[in-house]
Amino acid sequence: MASRYEQVFAAAKADPEAFWAEAAAPLHWFRKWDRVLDASNPPFYRWFAGAETNTCYNALDRHIEAGHGDRVALIYDSPVTSTVRRFTTRELRDRVARLAGALTALGVAKGDRVIIYMSMTPEAVMAMLACARIGAIHSVVFGGFAPRELATRIDDAKPKLIIASSCGLEPGRVVEYKPLLDQAIEMATHKPQHCLVHQRQMYQGPMTAGRDLDFDAEADRAAPADCVPVKATDPLYVLYTSGTTGIPKGVVRHNGGHMVALHWSMQNVYGMKPGEVFWAASDVGWVVGHSYIVYAPLLFGCTTVLYEGKPVGTPDAGAYWRVIEQHKVSVLFTAPTAFRAIKKEDPKAELIGKYDLSGFRTLFLAGERADPDTVKWAEDNLKRPVIDHWWQTETGWPVASNCMGIEQLPVKHGSPTRVVPGYDVQVVDDDGHPVKAGDIGNIVIKLPLPPGCLPTLWNNDEGFKKSYLTRFPGYYNTGDAGFIDEDGYIFIMSRTDDIINVAGHRLSTGGMEEVLASHPDVAECAVVGVADQLKGQVPLGFVVLKAGVTRPEDQILRELVQLVREKIGPVAAFKQAVVVKRLPKTRSGKILRGTMQKIADAQEYRMPATIDDPAILGEIGEALQPLGYAKPH
Repeated sequence: MASRYEQVFAAAKADPEAFWAEAAAPLHWFRKWDRVLDASNPPFYRWFAGAETNTCYNALDRHIEAGHGDRVALIYDSPVTSTVRRFTTRELRDRVARLAGALTALGVAKGDRVIIYMSMTPEAVMAMLACARIGAIHSVVFGGFAPRELATRIDDAKPKLIIASSCGLEPGRVVEYKPLLDQAIEMATHKPQHCLVHQRQMYQGPMTAGRDLDFDAEADRAAPADCVPVKATDPLYVLYTSGTTGIPKGVVRHNGGHMVALHWSMQNVYGMKPGEVFWAASDVGWVVGHSYIVYAPLLFGCTTVLYEGKPVGTPDAGAYWRVIEQHKVSVLFTAPTAFRAIKKEDPKAELIGKYDLSGFRTLFLAGERADPDTVKWAEDNLKRPVIDHWWQTETGWPVASNCMGIEQLPVKHGSPTRVVPGYDVQVVDDDGHPVKAGDIGNIVIKLPLPPGCLPTLWNNDEGFKKSYLTRFPGYYNTGDAGFIDEDGYIFIMSRTDDIINVAGHRLSTGGMEEVLASHPDVAECAVVGVADQLKGQVPLGFVVLKAGVTRPEDQILRELVQLVREKIGPVAAFKQAVVVKRLPKTRSGKILRGTMQKIADAQEYRMPATIDDPAILGEIGEALQPLGYAKPH
């Protein structure tokens, strides 16, 4: 007999329109859809065509009308300011309605764009929901982004108004946002009519007369705005993701499909119940923050945690356990890099024992590949299911996961388990032909994509087709490489550009990283392919050692080379690795492997806009020079 997961998966595949119509039923629609799926203009598929709804109404007002107005909707926890604030659903709705009224008074209407450039404060969540309330399209740009990058997004989105924080906070320092915003507006061709500035106590930004207005003052004096019905196929937001050309791609998210997919995922993927506390330890500037800090928990009636802090250093590697205990978190969703940082600082997990985690149920990891060693460490010390799941900015919600609300499947380390119902994921070779189980290939998703995924790029239908649909007609190209085994488990090995060709052998850098991470002294690692005259490419490893390791580095490096030889074989040609203090990452925790490769090959590279600390790149270059890399060779 088919398992529960297989039954749900089969139902979604056999009749997707019936499946998603049922998923849409609990939500509020001002007008019901004419068609669940409009497939009249492929590849531009549209979900819930003809329907009218409002995402903010479903996230807030709907719950108040159901009698849950006093339930806590949002907990703001900021160890960097020693602040905890709680907002009931009614309090949050009232503040959002006033802010929406302020936007309306400033001329913002349905379809207008609003750029949000804010730190991790409740006002950022309110700004997003206020835009949704009046049908304006928000585009959140990660706070502290460089002026040039912000300017390109201003010119692409053409916002009528920008909402900004005066500053953001990092452990031990204040990042002044307002001067960066002023520079970006000066650089941009398009000029917003107004900027609403949320002045934080740590830094009061300069105000430009006639353009800049105080966030609190405008919201306090505004009349509350009601929800504006919008089409299910109207954009809720645009979120820019880095393009390979350096020009950002504006991922569009439609109101209707996004709402339905996220609402469905909270119960079925994450196993949540309304009223429980869900914590996504991310930033509102990233897709995880959009989907699982702001929208999904509120749509489903959960309490969401907005955390302005780090996994370590605010104040220590027990920060996450403190938040879980204090706020009675049921499920935590964070990036593997956060747990690698915790493991590096507290390798024996001694801090976990100081906190009561009895109400904590499940840890979900995503953002980049969760190496088995980190997953096992978390499993062994938390004594809870640790779920590696996989999705992208473009999909907006999980593509592969152990769906805890449907059926908990056996774990295979290194795999995000099986494909989430609603998706049709396949693995093909470079010519588009299916590969056999266990063979590495290109991971693609058969069209149409399910609700919640990007329907196109902002004002760029041709770019949408070129970036995602041209290489494998009829499929969305994820850009990820991996395989599906005989049990249907999917393994994401690396981005397709992280597959290296060593003397004709296609090898995954992710597989080598898995081996390096299994070494007891290694806290974190990365492998890139560097140019080699004889073999075309050879792998080069970067390793960060755990705190307290005193063994000689050259001995550890010899062990690592031997380990890869034993686990993958001589074909990997893995002969060199270097110890570094830290790896260069984006602010969302992704390791900048492409930039490291360019440094090693002495190629020019563009400073990544999202880099956490540019000084690390110099450290990488210095560490590589004794090996003959990072300079012409």
